[in-house]
Amino acid sequence: MKIIDIVCSKSLTGFYFDDQAAIKGGATQDGFTYIGKPKTDKFSAIRQKGEAVSIMFILEDGQVGIGDAAAVQYSGAGGRDPLFVAEEGMKFIEDKIKPFLIGKDVSRFKELAIEIDALEFDGKLIHTALRYGLTQALLASTAKANKITMAEVVRKEYNISNKIYKRIPMFAQTGDDRYTNVDKMIIKEVEVMPHALINNIETKLGYQGEILKEYVSWLRGRVLQLRQRDDYTPVFHIDVYGTIGQIFDNDYEKMYDYLKELEELASPFTLRIEGTTDAGNRMDTMIALKTITALINNNGSKVEIVADEWCNTLDDVKFFADNNAGHMLQVKTPDLGGINNVIEALLYCKDRNIGAYSGGTCNETNISAEITTNIAIACGAKQCLAKPGMGTDEGIMIVNNIMNRTIALINNR
Repeated sequence: MKIIDIVCSKSLTGFYFDDQAAIKGGATQDGFTYIGKPKTDKFSAIRQKGEAVSIMFILEDGQVGIGDAAAVQYSGAGGRDPLFVAEEGMKFIEDKIKPFLIGKDVSRFKELAIEIDALEFDGKLIHTALRYGLTQALLASTAKANKITMAEVVRKEYNISNKIYKRIPMFAQTGDDRYTNVDKMIIKEVEVMPHALINNIETKLGYQGEILKEYVSWLRGRVLQLRQRDDYTPVFHIDVYGTIGQIFDNDYEKMYDYLKELEELASPFTLRIEGTTDAGNRMDTMIALKTITALINNNGSKVEIVADEWCNTLDDVKFFADNNAGHMLQVKTPDLGGINNVIEALLYCKDRNIGAYSGGTCNETNISAEITTNIAIACGAKQCLAKPGMGTDEGIMIVNNIMNRTIALINNR
Protein backbone atom coordinates (compact mmCIF):
# COMPACT_ATOMS: atom_id res chain seq x y z
CA MET A 1 0.00 0.00 0.00
CA LYS A 2 1.60 3.27 -1.15
CA ILE A 3 1.24 6.95 -0.31
CA ILE A 4 -0.17 8.82 -3.30
CA ASP A 5 -0.52 12.27 -1.71
CA ILE A 6 0.00 14.19 1.53
CA VAL A 7 -2.48 16.81 2.69
CA CYS A 8 -1.87 19.13 5.63
CA SER A 9 -4.12 21.37 7.70
CA LYS A 10 -3.39 23.80 10.49
CA SER A 11 -4.68 22.61 13.86
CA LEU A 12 -5.03 23.83 17.41
CA THR A 13 -3.67 21.84 20.34
CA GLY A 14 -5.36 21.09 23.64
CA PHE A 15 -3.45 23.81 25.49
CA TYR A 16 -0.87 26.56 24.99
CA PHE A 17 2.82 27.24 24.47
CA ASP A 18 4.30 28.72 27.65
CA ASP A 19 7.67 30.40 28.05
CA GLN A 20 9.06 28.43 30.99
CA ALA A 21 12.05 30.70 31.47
CA ALA A 22 9.81 33.74 31.92
CA ILE A 23 7.43 31.90 34.27
CA LYS A 24 10.23 30.50 36.45
CA GLY A 25 11.70 33.99 36.42
CA GLY A 26 8.63 35.29 38.25
CA ALA A 27 6.25 36.42 35.51
CA THR A 28 2.98 37.64 37.01
CA GLN A 29 -0.24 35.87 36.09
CA ASP A 30 -3.08 38.07 34.87
CA GLY A 31 -6.23 36.03 34.46
CA PHE A 32 -5.32 33.18 32.15
CA THR A 33 -2.24 34.86 30.70
CA TYR A 34 1.01 36.36 32.01
CA ILE A 35 2.32 39.91 32.22
CA GLY A 36 5.81 40.55 30.93
CA LYS A 37 8.13 39.95 28.02
CA PRO A 38 9.05 36.46 26.79
CA LYS A 39 12.59 35.21 27.35
CA THR A 40 12.68 32.18 25.03
CA ASP A 41 13.49 32.41 21.31
CA LYS A 42 10.55 32.69 18.87
CA PHE A 43 7.95 33.36 21.59
CA SER A 44 5.85 36.46 20.94
CA ALA A 45 4.17 36.27 24.36
CA ILE A 46 4.76 34.33 27.59
CA ARG A 47 1.60 32.34 26.87
CA GLN A 48 0.42 31.87 23.29
CA LYS A 49 -1.91 29.49 21.48
CA GLY A 50 -0.71 25.96 20.85
CA GLU A 51 -0.39 25.08 17.18
CA ALA A 52 -0.15 21.74 15.38
CA VAL A 53 -0.17 20.42 11.83
CA SER A 54 -2.48 17.56 10.89
CA ILE A 55 -0.61 15.42 8.39
CA MET A 56 -2.79 13.17 6.23
CA PHE A 57 -1.28 10.38 4.14
CA ILE A 58 -3.63 9.56 1.24
CA LEU A 59 -3.28 5.86 0.40
CA GLU A 60 -3.87 4.02 -2.87
CA ASP A 61 -7.22 2.61 -1.73
CA GLY A 62 -8.50 6.00 -0.56
CA GLN A 63 -7.90 5.42 3.13
CA VAL A 64 -6.26 8.22 5.11
CA GLY A 65 -3.64 7.85 7.84
CA ILE A 66 -3.52 10.89 10.12
CA GLY A 67 -0.81 12.11 12.47
CA ASP A 68 -0.46 15.43 14.27
CA ALA A 69 2.81 17.34 14.47
CA ALA A 70 2.77 18.89 17.93
CA ALA A 71 5.29 20.14 20.47
CA VAL A 72 5.36 20.41 24.25
CA GLN A 73 3.94 23.24 26.30
CA TYR A 74 7.40 24.37 27.40
CA SER A 75 9.01 24.40 23.95
CA GLY A 76 12.55 25.71 23.76
CA ALA A 77 13.25 24.79 27.42
CA GLY A 78 15.40 22.03 28.87
CA GLY A 79 17.35 21.40 25.68
CA ARG A 80 14.30 21.02 23.41
CA ASP A 81 13.76 22.19 19.84
CA PRO A 82 12.49 25.77 19.47
CA LEU A 83 8.85 26.83 19.30
CA PHE A 84 6.92 24.99 16.56
CA VAL A 85 5.10 27.29 14.13
CA ALA A 86 2.40 25.49 12.12
CA GLU A 87 2.73 27.54 8.93
CA GLU A 88 6.48 26.95 8.82
CA GLY A 89 5.89 23.23 9.34
CA MET A 90 3.32 23.00 6.55
CA LYS A 91 5.62 24.77 4.08
CA PHE A 92 8.48 22.45 5.01
CA ILE A 93 6.32 19.36 4.40
CA GLU A 94 5.19 20.71 1.03
CA ASP A 95 8.70 21.62 -0.11
CA LYS A 96 10.84 18.88 1.41
CA ILE A 97 8.80 15.95 2.72
CA LYS A 98 6.24 15.28 -0.01
CA PRO A 99 8.87 14.58 -2.68
CA PHE A 100 10.50 12.08 -0.34
CA LEU A 101 7.39 10.23 0.85
CA ILE A 102 5.01 10.05 -2.10
CA GLY A 103 5.24 6.58 -3.59
CA LYS A 104 6.59 5.01 -0.37
CA ASP A 105 5.09 1.69 0.78
CA VAL A 106 3.38 1.80 4.19
CA SER A 107 2.76 -1.93 4.58
CA ARG A 108 5.40 -1.95 7.32
CA PHE A 109 6.10 0.76 9.88
CA LYS A 110 9.50 0.37 11.51
CA GLU A 111 11.94 0.73 8.62
CA LEU A 112 10.31 3.77 7.04
CA ALA A 113 9.81 5.41 10.46
CA ILE A 114 13.55 5.15 11.08
CA GLU A 115 14.18 6.76 7.68
CA ILE A 116 11.80 9.63 8.40
CA ASP A 117 13.27 10.23 11.85
CA ALA A 118 16.79 10.38 10.43
CA LEU A 119 15.98 12.82 7.60
CA GLU A 120 18.39 15.76 7.46
CA PHE A 121 18.25 18.98 5.48
CA ASP A 122 21.13 21.43 5.49
CA GLY A 123 22.90 19.14 7.94
CA LYS A 124 20.10 19.27 10.53
CA LEU A 125 17.42 16.84 11.62
CA ILE A 126 13.93 18.14 10.96
CA HIS A 127 11.99 19.58 13.90
CA THR A 128 10.94 17.02 16.52
CA ALA A 129 7.28 18.02 16.04
CA LEU A 130 7.42 17.12 12.34
CA ARG A 131 9.15 13.80 12.98
CA TYR A 132 6.52 13.10 15.62
CA GLY A 133 3.57 13.85 13.33
CA LEU A 134 4.93 12.17 10.19
CA THR A 135 5.65 8.88 11.99
CA GLN A 136 2.21 8.98 13.62
CA ALA A 137 0.64 9.26 10.16
CA LEU A 138 2.81 6.34 9.06
CA LEU A 139 1.74 4.10 11.95
CA ALA A 140 -1.92 4.96 11.34
CA SER A 141 -1.44 4.14 7.65
CA THR A 142 0.29 0.83 8.37
CA ALA A 143 -2.56 -0.19 10.65
CA LYS A 144 -5.12 0.65 7.98
CA ALA A 145 -3.14 -1.16 5.28
CA ASN A 146 -3.01 -4.31 7.42
CA LYS A 147 -6.53 -3.92 8.89
CA ILE A 148 -5.33 -4.19 12.49
CA THR A 149 -4.90 -1.75 15.38
CA MET A 150 -1.81 0.38 15.80
CA ALA A 151 -0.99 -1.49 19.03
CA GLU A 152 -0.89 -4.75 17.08
CA VAL A 153 1.42 -3.25 14.46
CA VAL A 154 3.86 -2.24 17.18
CA ARG A 155 3.85 -5.63 18.89
CA LYS A 156 4.30 -7.45 15.60
CA GLU A 157 7.15 -5.33 14.27
CA TYR A 158 9.04 -5.01 17.56
CA ASN A 159 8.64 -8.71 18.44
CA ILE A 160 6.83 -8.08 21.73
CA SER A 161 5.79 -11.58 22.71
CA ASN A 162 3.13 -10.75 25.31
CA LYS A 163 -0.23 -11.89 23.91
CA ILE A 164 -2.31 -10.08 26.54
CA TYR A 165 -3.41 -6.50 25.84
CA LYS A 166 -4.49 -4.69 29.00
CA ARG A 167 -5.24 -1.23 30.33
CA ILE A 168 -2.39 1.04 31.32
CA PRO A 169 -2.82 3.12 34.50
CA MET A 170 -3.74 6.67 33.49
CA PHE A 171 -1.97 9.72 34.88
CA ALA A 172 -4.19 12.81 34.84
CA GLN A 173 -3.03 16.41 35.29
CA THR A 174 -4.86 19.24 37.01
CA GLY A 175 -3.17 22.27 35.55
CA ASP A 176 -3.43 25.29 37.82
CA ASP A 177 -6.86 24.21 39.08
CA ARG A 178 -5.25 21.73 41.44
CA TYR A 179 -8.19 21.38 43.84
CA THR A 180 -11.40 21.14 41.81
CA ASN A 181 -9.72 18.96 39.21
CA VAL A 182 -8.55 16.54 41.90
CA ASP A 183 -12.20 15.99 42.82
CA LYS A 184 -12.90 15.06 39.19
CA MET A 185 -10.05 12.56 39.23
CA ILE A 186 -11.27 10.93 42.42
CA ILE A 187 -14.83 10.61 41.08
CA LYS A 188 -13.49 8.98 37.90
CA GLU A 189 -11.03 6.84 39.90
CA VAL A 190 -7.95 7.85 37.95
CA GLU A 191 -5.06 5.60 38.86
CA VAL A 192 -2.29 8.25 39.03
CA MET A 193 -2.75 11.93 39.87
CA PRO A 194 -2.70 14.98 40.07
CA HIS A 195 0.50 16.38 38.44
CA ALA A 196 -0.38 19.75 40.08
CA LEU A 197 1.94 21.93 37.96
CA ILE A 198 4.28 23.19 40.72
CA ASN A 199 6.42 25.50 38.58
CA ASN A 200 6.82 28.52 40.85
CA ILE A 201 8.35 28.71 44.32
CA GLU A 202 6.59 31.80 45.64
CA THR A 203 2.97 30.89 44.98
CA LYS A 204 2.90 27.13 44.40
CA LEU A 205 5.70 25.48 46.37
CA GLY A 206 6.49 27.93 49.15
CA TYR A 207 9.91 29.32 50.01
CA GLN A 208 10.59 26.34 52.31
CA GLY A 209 8.23 23.97 50.54
CA GLU A 210 5.44 24.53 53.05
CA ILE A 211 2.74 25.11 50.40
CA LEU A 212 3.46 21.75 48.75
CA LYS A 213 3.41 19.99 52.12
CA GLU A 214 0.00 21.47 52.84
CA TYR A 215 -1.19 20.39 49.41
CA VAL A 216 -0.02 16.79 49.82
CA SER A 217 -1.79 16.62 53.18
CA TRP A 218 -4.97 17.99 51.62
CA LEU A 219 -4.68 15.55 48.69
CA ARG A 220 -4.44 12.56 51.02
CA GLY A 221 -7.43 13.72 53.03
CA ARG A 222 -9.49 14.47 49.96
CA VAL A 223 -9.05 10.98 48.53
CA LEU A 224 -9.96 9.38 51.86
CA GLN A 225 -13.02 11.65 52.08
CA LEU A 226 -14.38 11.26 48.54
CA ARG A 227 -13.44 7.78 47.40
CA GLN A 228 -16.31 5.36 47.06
CA ARG A 229 -14.23 2.19 47.43
CA ASP A 230 -11.62 1.48 50.09
CA ASP A 231 -9.44 -0.24 47.50
CA TYR A 232 -9.17 2.91 45.38
CA THR A 233 -5.58 3.87 46.17
CA PRO A 234 -4.22 6.23 43.51
CA VAL A 235 -0.54 7.01 43.19
CA PHE A 236 0.26 10.66 43.94
CA HIS A 237 2.50 11.97 41.15
CA ILE A 238 3.51 15.64 41.42
CA ASP A 239 5.68 17.55 38.94
CA VAL A 240 7.77 20.27 40.58
CA TYR A 241 9.86 21.43 37.59
CA GLY A 242 13.14 21.56 39.49
CA THR A 243 11.84 23.88 42.21
CA ILE A 244 12.84 21.61 45.13
CA GLY A 245 16.42 21.88 43.96
CA GLN A 246 16.02 25.66 43.82
CA ILE A 247 14.81 25.85 47.42
CA PHE A 248 17.59 23.72 48.86
CA ASP A 249 20.39 24.87 46.52
CA ASN A 250 20.69 21.27 45.30
CA ASP A 251 21.81 20.07 48.73
CA TYR A 252 20.93 16.41 48.24
CA GLU A 253 20.63 15.55 51.92
CA LYS A 254 18.23 18.41 52.54
CA MET A 255 16.26 17.50 49.44
CA TYR A 256 16.03 13.88 50.60
CA ASP A 257 14.83 14.97 54.06
CA TYR A 258 12.14 17.10 52.44
CA LEU A 259 11.04 14.28 50.13
CA LYS A 260 10.83 12.01 53.18
CA GLU A 261 8.49 14.51 54.84
CA LEU A 262 6.28 14.56 51.74
CA GLU A 263 6.24 10.75 51.67
CA GLU A 264 5.04 10.60 55.27
CA LEU A 265 2.34 13.18 54.59
CA ALA A 266 1.09 11.15 51.58
CA SER A 267 0.94 7.83 53.45
CA PRO A 268 -0.65 5.33 52.83
CA PHE A 269 -0.52 6.43 49.19
CA THR A 270 2.59 6.03 47.02
CA LEU A 271 4.24 9.36 46.18
CA ARG A 272 6.13 10.16 42.99
CA ILE A 273 7.94 13.46 42.53
CA GLU A 274 8.84 14.47 38.98
CA GLY A 275 11.63 16.90 38.19
CA THR A 276 13.04 17.35 41.70
CA THR A 277 15.90 19.37 40.28
CA ASP A 278 16.99 20.93 36.99
CA ALA A 279 20.73 21.54 37.00
CA GLY A 280 20.66 23.33 33.65
CA ASN A 281 22.28 20.59 31.58
CA ARG A 282 21.95 16.86 30.95
CA MET A 283 25.02 15.58 32.81
CA ASP A 284 24.52 17.52 36.04
CA THR A 285 20.78 16.82 36.08
CA MET A 286 21.46 13.09 35.62
CA ILE A 287 24.04 13.10 38.44
CA ALA A 288 21.63 14.94 40.73
CA LEU A 289 18.76 12.51 40.09
CA LYS A 290 21.08 9.51 40.36
CA THR A 291 22.33 10.76 43.72
CA ILE A 292 18.85 11.43 45.10
CA THR A 293 17.56 8.08 43.81
CA ALA A 294 20.45 6.28 45.55
CA LEU A 295 19.78 8.16 48.80
CA ILE A 296 16.15 7.06 48.71
CA ASN A 297 17.01 3.44 47.89
CA ASN A 298 19.78 3.18 50.48
CA ASN A 299 17.62 4.58 53.28
CA GLY A 300 14.58 2.41 52.67
CA SER A 301 12.28 5.23 51.63
CA LYS A 302 9.45 4.47 49.21
CA VAL A 303 9.06 7.87 47.54
CA GLU A 304 9.79 7.62 43.80
CA ILE A 305 11.72 10.06 41.63
CA VAL A 306 10.68 10.71 38.02
CA ALA A 307 13.08 12.15 35.44
CA ASP A 308 11.80 14.68 32.92
CA GLU A 309 13.90 17.77 32.11
CA TRP A 310 17.01 16.99 30.03
CA CYS A 311 15.72 13.46 29.49
CA ASN A 312 14.30 14.32 26.08
CA THR A 313 15.66 12.08 23.32
CA LEU A 314 16.03 8.32 23.00
CA ASP A 315 19.72 8.74 23.76
CA ASP A 316 18.85 10.76 26.88
CA VAL A 317 16.41 8.08 28.08
CA LYS A 318 19.07 5.39 27.68
CA PHE A 319 21.63 7.59 29.46
CA PHE A 320 19.36 8.23 32.46
CA ALA A 321 18.22 4.58 32.56
CA ASP A 322 21.78 3.21 32.43
CA ASN A 323 22.71 5.45 35.35
CA ASN A 324 19.58 4.71 37.44
CA ALA A 325 18.79 8.44 37.48
CA GLY A 326 15.23 8.04 38.72
CA HIS A 327 12.80 5.27 39.57
CA MET A 328 10.73 6.21 36.53
CA LEU A 329 11.57 8.05 33.32
CA GLN A 330 9.06 10.11 31.45
CA VAL A 331 9.19 9.32 27.75
CA LYS A 332 7.94 12.76 26.77
CA THR A 333 6.55 11.65 23.46
CA PRO A 334 6.81 14.84 21.31
CA ASP A 335 10.42 15.41 22.44
CA LEU A 336 11.64 12.12 20.98
CA GLY A 337 10.75 13.01 17.41
CA GLY A 338 9.71 9.85 15.59
CA ILE A 339 7.35 7.62 17.54
CA ASN A 340 9.69 4.74 16.70
CA ASN A 341 11.92 6.33 19.36
CA VAL A 342 9.01 6.37 21.83
CA ILE A 343 8.61 2.61 21.33
CA GLU A 344 12.33 1.97 21.74
CA ALA A 345 12.52 4.15 24.86
CA LEU A 346 9.61 2.45 26.63
CA LEU A 347 11.00 -1.00 25.85
CA TYR A 348 14.50 0.06 26.98
CA CYS A 349 13.19 1.25 30.36
CA LYS A 350 11.22 -1.95 30.88
CA ASP A 351 14.27 -4.05 30.01
CA ARG A 352 16.22 -2.26 32.76
CA ASN A 353 13.45 -2.48 35.36
CA ILE A 354 12.90 1.27 35.42
CA GLY A 355 9.39 2.65 35.29
CA ALA A 356 8.38 3.33 31.69
CA TYR A 357 6.08 6.36 31.70
CA SER A 358 4.44 7.16 28.37
CA GLY A 359 4.05 10.88 28.84
CA GLY A 360 3.75 13.87 26.58
CA THR A 361 2.17 17.24 27.07
CA CYS A 362 -1.13 19.00 27.60
CA ASN A 363 -0.26 20.81 24.36
CA GLU A 364 -0.91 17.80 22.09
CA THR A 365 -4.05 16.79 20.18
CA ASN A 366 -6.62 14.00 20.33
CA ILE A 367 -4.88 12.30 17.38
CA SER A 368 -1.42 12.20 18.95
CA ALA A 369 -2.96 11.10 22.27
CA GLU A 370 -4.76 8.18 20.64
CA ILE A 371 -1.68 7.03 18.75
CA THR A 372 0.70 7.20 21.71
CA THR A 373 -1.86 5.41 23.89
CA ASN A 374 -1.78 2.55 21.37
CA ILE A 375 1.99 2.51 21.79
CA ALA A 376 1.71 2.50 25.60
CA ILE A 377 -0.63 -0.50 25.41
CA ALA A 378 1.67 -2.35 23.02
CA CYS A 379 4.78 -1.72 25.13
CA GLY A 380 3.11 -2.35 28.49
CA ALA A 381 4.07 1.06 29.92
CA LYS A 382 3.79 1.54 33.68
CA GLN A 383 1.56 4.58 33.20
CA CYS A 384 0.13 6.70 30.40
CA LEU A 385 -0.59 10.43 30.43
CA ALA A 386 -4.22 11.50 30.03
CA LYS A 387 -3.87 14.20 27.38
CA PRO A 388 -4.29 16.74 25.89
CA GLY A 389 -5.53 19.81 27.75
CA MET A 390 -5.66 20.89 31.37
CA GLY A 391 -9.38 20.47 31.87
CA THR A 392 -8.85 16.93 33.18
CA ASP A 393 -12.11 15.45 31.86
CA GLU A 394 -11.19 15.76 28.18
CA GLY A 395 -7.81 14.04 28.41
CA ILE A 396 -9.21 11.27 30.62
CA MET A 397 -12.03 10.70 28.14
CA ILE A 398 -9.77 10.55 25.07
CA VAL A 399 -7.14 8.23 26.52
CA ASN A 400 -9.54 6.03 28.47
CA ASN A 401 -11.83 5.52 25.48
CA ILE A 402 -9.15 4.75 22.90
CA MET A 403 -7.57 2.34 25.36
CA ASN A 404 -10.84 0.48 25.92
CA ARG A 405 -11.78 0.54 22.23
CA THR A 406 -8.41 -0.83 21.15
CA ILE A 407 -8.40 -3.65 23.68
CA ALA A 408 -12.04 -4.54 22.90
CA LEU A 409 -11.31 -4.78 19.17
CA ILE A 410 -8.27 -6.98 19.68
CA ASN A 411 -10.06 -9.27 22.14
CA ASN A 412 -13.05 -9.55 19.82
CA ARG A 413 -10.77 -11.00 17.13
